[in-house]
Amino acid sequence: MLAYVGLGSNLGDRAGYLLQALSHLSRLPETRFLRLSPVYETEPVGPPQSPYLNLVAEVDTGLSPRVFLEGLLGIEQSLGRERKERWGPRTIDLDLLLYGDLVLREVGLEVPHPRLHQRAFVLVPLADLIPEGRHPVLGRTFAELLAPLDRKGVRPFVL
Repeated sequence: MLAYVGLGSNLGDRAGYLLQALSHLSRLPETRFLRLSPVYETEPVGPPQSPYLNLVAEVDTGLSPRVFLEGLLGIEQSLGRERKERWGPRTIDLDLLLYGDLVLREVGLEVPHPRLHQRAFVLVPLADLIPEGRHPVLGRTFAELLAPLDRKGVRPFVL
């Protein structure tokens, strides 16, 4: 199944954490990378904190959505992610944005990601990969969803 994963980091060696997360992601069973978006430096959402580095990975996975998400959470844990406050700083954040065109609402698992359409830091790199892709619930393309959003806080970053 074609899936899209948002990656973000704003603590310590941000680029290093992204690279480590990508390495771990590439080793999940039945999962392989297809493409990566450019990396962006982005202003944080939530409490005052350092800027993030964000990107989106396009992967092909044979894992179920739940097992894939458990793999993502395991990667976060292995890279020192601590969940102290909502939208607080983190070494790594891995979000399952899309899993094909599946719409799923379960305890602890929602796809598409429930705030995907509201966040320029997610939509900019996602639209780099699939501008004409459609949100499975809203039916609009990612380029259309991105158009009205403020992109001032999303800047290209070179690793």
